[in-house]
Amino acid sequence: MTGYVLVSGGYTGGWIWRDVAAQLRGGGAEVHPATLTGYGDRRHLAGPATDLETHVEDVVQLIDHADAPKLVLVGHCYGIFPVLGAADRRPERVERIVYVDTGMPEDGESVLDVAPDDASDHVTGRIAHSEDGHTLEPPPLTDTMTWGSLEGIDEAGLERLVRLAAPQPIGTLTQPLRLTGKALGLPASGVFCTANGMSIALVEAVVAAGDPRARRLLDPQVTLYDLPTGHWPMLSAPGELAEVLVRAAAGEGHRLVAAS
Repeated sequence: MTGYVLVSGGYTGGWIWRDVAAQLRGGGAEVHPATLTGYGDRRHLAGPATDLETHVEDVVQLIDHADAPKLVLVGHCYGIFPVLGAADRRPERVERIVYVDTGMPEDGESVLDVAPDDASDHVTGRIAHSEDGHTLEPPPLTDTMTWGSLEGIDEAGLERLVRLAAPQPIGTLTQPLRLTGKALGLPASGVFCTANGMSIALVEAVVAAGDPRARRLLDPQVTLYDLPTGHWPMLSAPGELAEVLVRAAAGEGHRLVAAS
């Protein structure tokens, strides 16, 4: 039986994976949609000390309490930070890491460090005006710096996103990710939501240009997928995303080849 831990981007929670989780469970999988501290029905548990390490421990606890001996850890957007932190602490329990429309943070990097300069400046400005000093209220959906492309989400999905979005603990954005390197050799897959601006073709161009970080994608254990949708495929294309996660767990997908 394949097991999945699903960790979504900021301001959201396990609720956002409802349709993806249902399809995966319908195929016989064990599925654990994560609601990190401060999100969803756990929003009341956040406080001034809630930070990235808090969220890493949330994912570690999900891993420790799962029945499946090996798990596919899925990190969407911000969610890849706690996923990588947890994988580094429990590498023996991880079958594969799936990056859904997100970057590849490394040891010592925070969310603000890896965000594009304009997005980092935008968030830094919002932090400076935080009402309580330790959380950011969910911005309106017109804030594309935060939400990215919403293409493909229907009205019901947009309503849920607005209604259920929770404040983001500032410490989760500013605290650096700490990795020992224990998870570096784990198989990985990348899912690019093409309406949000990234694709396999663009990654191939970056690799060909010699970007040292992108060259990690040449590892034969890395597989890639394009999804023709916006940044929130669990809302805009849940069936397609679930199918990709099943294929990723099986080691399928596009593999990059170094230019000769």
